[in-house]
Amino acid sequence: MTGSSPAPAAAEAETVTPGPAGATAPPRPGWRDRLSRWDVRYSPYLYVAPFFVIFGIVGLFPLLYTAFVSFFEWDLIDDDPAFAGLDNYVQLFGDPQFWTTLTNTVSIFLLSSVPQIVIAVLLAALLNTRVRFATGWRVGVLMPYVASLVALGIIFANLFGPQYGLVNGLLELLGLDRVDWQADRFASHVAIAVMVNWRWTGYNALIVLAAMQAIPKEVHEAAVVDGAGPVRRFVSVTLPMLRPTLIFVVITSTIGGLQIFTEPKLFDAMPGSNNGGSTHQFQTITLYMYQAAFEREDLGYASAIAWVLFVIIIGIALINFFLTKRIASTGEDR
Repeated sequence: MTGSSPAPAAAEAETVTPGPAGATAPPRPGWRDRLSRWDVRYSPYLYVAPFFVIFGIVGLFPLLYTAFVSFFEWDLIDDDPAFAGLDNYVQLFGDPQFWTTLTNTVSIFLLSSVPQIVIAVLLAALLNTRVRFATGWRVGVLMPYVASLVALGIIFANLFGPQYGLVNGLLELLGLDRVDWQADRFASHVAIAVMVNWRWTGYNALIVLAAMQAIPKEVHEAAVVDGAGPVRRFVSVTLPMLRPTLIFVVITSTIGGLQIFTEPKLFDAMPGSNNGGSTHQFQTITLYMYQAAFEREDLGYASAIAWVLFVIIIGIALINFFLTKRIASTGEDR
């Protein structure tokens, strides 16, 4: 009798060697998964790359090339400039006209920016109230900014004309003497500051207005419950919460004031002149730089002026950074 062996099947006889606990071989990612990962990782850099490419071409390269030119005696039509080292900077810091233009620039900035910021804040507070045709008023305060700057310069040059200007006519009606707005140094600064204020006050007012409308209503409601009146709420609630915006407006106004060019150029009574008056009484740094480059044809000296102005602007930007950081840290501590 042949008996059948009860040997288990081959599949049952095989033993399975267990691997690490809970470990399974991960599936190999497909090309779609890899593409998705690359998209998440590299797409943001690709989206912002056009800005940096354009900035490098039209911003960074001219800036660095200007620094390179400032170390040479480089005439406008010179094909063989000579290396001068720091001579242009030494000559610049010993140039009385440079210090005159720097003083004029700072004076015009102070006469324009200080009243401009104050009026912009008050104007924004007025527009933030429930006035009729609020959109029309907001568009109206922005109209001087969108108007042609050349047209505004010509209009204000005639308004402040020494002989037939409307401003001198009003002064005579009040029994005051006429003012030679172009010959007198301080008067010319006042006239140019009025031009700057006319153009930029509405623009800054809309920036401040946007910050005012971003203040939570609950803060004002809590102040009303505490018994604060409109003036008290404005001083104790609105202004403190506007500090970052006001710092931004002040710094941008400062940078614009340091680069002022068109207003003093159009205010000059001598056509085609870049002297800023017969005695440089309202010549700014940018006017002096333009004169050095295209009248004296000294590109090396003009480049040195441009880089000194750049360093001044960078210094103000750093002050803005540290002030903003300090204000932010103070607000967090509170």
